[in-house]
Amino acid sequence: MAKTARLPPYEKRRNRETPTMAKKRPQTKAKPQITDGEIPVVSAREPCPCGSGRRYKACHGRAAAHAVTELVHRPFEGLPGEGDWVALRELVPAATVELTLKEALPEGVPSVVLATVLPMAWPALRRDDGSVLIGLQNDTASGDISRDLADTLQRALVAEPGTPVQGRRAPAGGPRLQDLLDAQAPFEPVVHSGFEFWVPDAENAAPDVTASLERANAAAIPTAKLAGVDAAYWCETPEKNHLRWVMPHPEEQLLDALARLHAAGRSSLGEGTRLVGSFRAHGLTVPVWDLPSGMSAEDVEKPATEFAERLAAALAATEPLTADERRARGGLTNRQVTLS
Repeated sequence: MAKTARLPPYEKRRNRETPTMAKKRPQTKAKPQITDGEIPVVSAREPCPCGSGRRYKACHGRAAAHAVTELVHRPFEGLPGEGDWVALRELVPAATVELTLKEALPEGVPSVVLATVLPMAWPALRRDDGSVLIGLQNDTASGDISRDLADTLQRALVAEPGTPVQGRRAPAGGPRLQDLLDAQAPFEPVVHSGFEFWVPDAENAAPDVTASLERANAAAIPTAKLAGVDAAYWCETPEKNHLRWVMPHPEEQLLDALARLHAAGRSSLGEGTRLVGSFRAHGLTVPVWDLPSGMSAEDVEKPATEFAERLAAALAATEPLTADERRARGGLTNRQVTLS
């Protein structure tokens, strides 16, 4: 078998140190770059629209990718009615809220209305009369629901009347709802028994639209918003009714307060009711009570108001939890789940 000849050490060094002659590539004139705010979102392997000559994923796509994966735990923080935003996103089947923008509405747009869900799960719809409907219960492309909704809203304001707005990934660095909505305007959800708000004249709607409405209405759980406290929603199910109450307090402080009341036997909302646990949604904690089937939303109004007063006192307490209260807190924590 022939042996491979070995180079002397100095030949190895000379071969390593001698550069190879490469052909010079023709110099191309750089494209004029555009500002970050004007750069559209493109495919990862396409040239970056900024004119750098690099692929999008290696240039401005880095920030976009980061925005997609970064989760904003409280996307509705800073908006009026944060608890109601969470409830409409996660709990309420059919509801609408008229939104007020910081800037005047464009000509031809008489109103902007937030809806829990729209037909075909559209992100938004520009009606024939120019009004805009924004759907809240939609899959979002990034970790910031507020930014995705703001992007949908902006596109809906300039969409052709009579057309839906499709979903997309919002550009990184784009505005959020907090940048577009008037923080001083009231946020007043109107809970509906069905989805007739989808069409201006439901009674005279086309047969396929009527069939769609009937299917959606059949699946909707009867729900009502309490008037005496914020962001509390009663719902009716075949076996028992429930009260789900979105609360703005810091989670640890709220769990301590609920544990104090639970250990003292003061966490219920009246005879036959029971605090069964809580869940997290979009950075807020949502305690849940089981209610008797015969207990209506009107029946729970007064007990909920009285509980709010007991909770305020428990939230103000600063002494350490007792052994019974710690056990009660452990039970509440063990039954806690996270929706988002």
